[in-house]
Amino acid sequence: MSWQQPNPAWHDVASTGVVSSRSAGACTSVTVALCALASLLAGAVAAEAPYALIGRAAPDFALRAAGGDNVRLSEHRGEVVVLSFWSSRCTSCRSQLSALNRSFATYRSAGLEVYGVGVDDDPSQARDFAHSAGVGFALLLDPGKTVSRSYQVDNLPMTLLIDRNGTVRYVLRDYSAANSTLYLQQLRTLLNE
Repeated sequence: MSWQQPNPAWHDVASTGVVSSRSAGACTSVTVALCALASLLAGAVAAEAPYALIGRAAPDFALRAAGGDNVRLSEHRGEVVVLSFWSSRCTSCRSQLSALNRSFATYRSAGLEVYGVGVDDDPSQARDFAHSAGVGFALLLDPGKTVSRSYQVDNLPMTLLIDRNGTVRYVLRDYSAANSTLYLQQLRTLLNE
């Protein structure tokens, strides 16, 4: 499981004119080979292109937690921060938040801070989900999606690991029990730095 976000490069290839804006069924026999080649190249570029924020400073933000407090990311320099973007309509989000809660309980004393960022349009629906999630870390509300846009969130759940200097180091674009081992390895690496 890669900790990088695929770059939807096929949009870039299409905009360069290599592939016309015609639908796939509209490719003529002459352009079928070009369409196939462009698709293969776009797939190769997408598989190799890293998530744009890896190695860069995490965008600062201030959001209100479902519990009422405000949270500002920059106030947590010196701690490892996990940001997990979620929605009440996302079934794997609840499982991931439970797994993150176990990590938080285990590593909080080592300098770990975890925040779940809800992207629901309806703040009351997000608050209901947050209260029912039963986690020990703050679930933040981003109904305007300004924070999720600044973090280029295009899949839920999406988890970012930010080092003690405020740099985005790892991104996981999905959650399953199979990739939790890799997540814990990367988390421990950051906590030991």
